[in-house]
Amino acid sequence: MRHGGRILVDQLKAQGVERVFSVPGESFLAALDGLHESGIANVVCRQEGGAAMMAEASGKLGGGPGVLFVTRGPGATNASAGLHVAMQDSTPVVAFVGQIARGHRDREAFQEVDYRAMFGPLVKWVAEIDRTERIPEYVARAFSVAQSGRPGPVVLALPEDMLSAEAEVPDRPRAVIPRPAVPDLGPVIERLARAERPLVVAGGPGWTGAAGRDLAAWAERHGLAVAVSFRRQDVIDNRSPAYAGDLNVGPNPKLMERLGAADLILALGTRLGDISTGGYEVLDPQGALPALIHVHADPDEINRVWPAEIAIAARGPDVARALAARDDDLPGWHTAQAVARAEYEGWLRPKPTPGAVRLEEVIAHLDATLAEDAIVTNGAGNYAGFLHRYYRWKRQGTQLAPTSGSMGYGFPAAVAASLAHPGRQVVCLAGDGCFQMTLNEMSTAMQHGATPVVIVANNGRYGTIRMHQERHYPGRVSGTDLANPDFAALVRAYGGQGWTVTEQAGFAPALDAALASGTVAVIELRLDPDMLTTGASLSDLAR
Repeated sequence: MRHGGRILVDQLKAQGVERVFSVPGESFLAALDGLHESGIANVVCRQEGGAAMMAEASGKLGGGPGVLFVTRGPGATNASAGLHVAMQDSTPVVAFVGQIARGHRDREAFQEVDYRAMFGPLVKWVAEIDRTERIPEYVARAFSVAQSGRPGPVVLALPEDMLSAEAEVPDRPRAVIPRPAVPDLGPVIERLARAERPLVVAGGPGWTGAAGRDLAAWAERHGLAVAVSFRRQDVIDNRSPAYAGDLNVGPNPKLMERLGAADLILALGTRLGDISTGGYEVLDPQGALPALIHVHADPDEINRVWPAEIAIAARGPDVARALAARDDDLPGWHTAQAVARAEYEGWLRPKPTPGAVRLEEVIAHLDATLAEDAIVTNGAGNYAGFLHRYYRWKRQGTQLAPTSGSMGYGFPAAVAASLAHPGRQVVCLAGDGCFQMTLNEMSTAMQHGATPVVIVANNGRYGTIRMHQERHYPGRVSGTDLANPDFAALVRAYGGQGWTVTEQAGFAPALDAALASGTVAVIELRLDPDMLTTGASLSDLAR
């Protein structure tokens, strides 16, 4: 006989879980007891949103779903921000949420929430475990659903009396995840051979270093240009001659022109969302469209928005590897590939921005000096455009960024990455507004030994919103200015180390010291408030 909390934790061990992220609550005391002496590390966080983002980042890094424990009511609603990231980013996460006792349902008891109604449209699957004996069944299904097809988050609600009750029940084995088979790719090759202006767009989840290398080798061999979808820049080595850039917010105009002019798109694993298609304007679902070969693990995703001429229900990385193994005689598009590459390299050349500290030079220094396996994270804001434009990702699994555009993501992701890979450099680029949404997790990092370096782009405002404000309501500033702390002093209060950079020459030594510090480190960049994006300033908009 075991109580439900022990049964639950034994299932986590059977599924290969080594670390969970949590904010404790009385609603799942039995699960906390099960974790005691289980060998599973419990990373105790400071707010459920940060904990959920850490779990999501853990799921992105591979090795199985990220696992999250939060309490009922306010804990669950706080966690929804990170679960939304997991859903839009196709990241496997299993979240366990405390729940009121079964006999108290439908009375609006303390912190009662109907989780099926709350999370139904937000996650891939949500359920409530009503019987202690069924814990192994539900947990095994949760891990299977989270990783199958298009991966995503799953929520299991745990009534506290169900969790504390005892039962005699066998454990379930580790879930075997079905992987759709790659079909005969002859029709893909035949259709490619008839294209004049093909473009490969790679993205989505599940990529490995080997799959990325195979994609690069195949594209280089046939002269195909490869673009990557929003915040999937580590799919292939950005130094490959085939790499043409990323389809992001504020993208290279020449790349977007190439996307719009393509007569055939081979979409490998990507949904071709609104960011990657220029807000559904460069590619308009209601307009004339190029031919599409759509490869996606979820058959329901194919033809959802874009009509596919060839539809392949398989994982993009698996198809990339299968293509690389073929010996096909394609006409080759090497001239177009060279032009696309030259346009990307031209986009890499920095456009100077105002101020004594220039973010484009900061990113260029990171690109030149960080280790190839350094993990770089960010949240949302105009500052991220500098990272996406000027940094070159060299290896798969080194970019953690929310395709959902969630602010506050970068720092919790960096904490999770540092815990998962303690021997690697982990650098988070955050805006002043973005960082302040989750900086309380600095105490989580200190408690558990994470050592990320945070570079805070401080321009004293919510820069992205101010940009839109100036465009639509020029000169009428409202609700976008920030009164910020001394970030370097703040991290020292948490026990870490901090530097403030007010001149460009001060950044390189600060970075060297931060990387060598062996603790949580913050480098605050005092930026000119006139700077907005890689290509615009406030004074530009005022003209």
